[in-house]
Amino acid sequence: MEPTTTYAVARRYADAVSAKDFAAVASMFADDIVWHQPGAHRLAGTYRGAAAVGEMFGAQMSATQGTFELALTGEPMVNGALVAIPVHFSAQREGAVLAMDGVDLLRIEGNKIAEVWLFSADQEAEDAFWGVD
Repeated sequence: MEPTTTYAVARRYADAVSAKDFAAVASMFADDIVWHQPGAHRLAGTYRGAAAVGEMFGAQMSATQGTFELALTGEPMVNGALVAIPVHFSAQREGAVLAMDGVDLLRIEGNKIAEVWLFSADQEAEDAFWGVD
């Protein structure tokens, strides 16, 4: 069976993030993407537009000196235009270590990622890792 276009976009996204190929990731975003970064930390909030999301990625990589890693823990699950991707993410920052499971929920429109919601297994631990400014 041929994978759906929605599945293929989600799989390319996850593979590109895992490879830290942020140019490829950015090419999958709709110009007006909306990114929901959960929590109560310095990078939490809603980012609108591909440039704003790219800046947030840059801030994450800078804060972690490039140690941020994301890996799939299962196959993307498609429900219409929505795709849930089970992931494990980790990073190191100023002696602190972050490692937990989560879910990235993508809304795909016309072969582009239009909206993203992230879910963390332990939001309080993630908030403590990123800190506040």
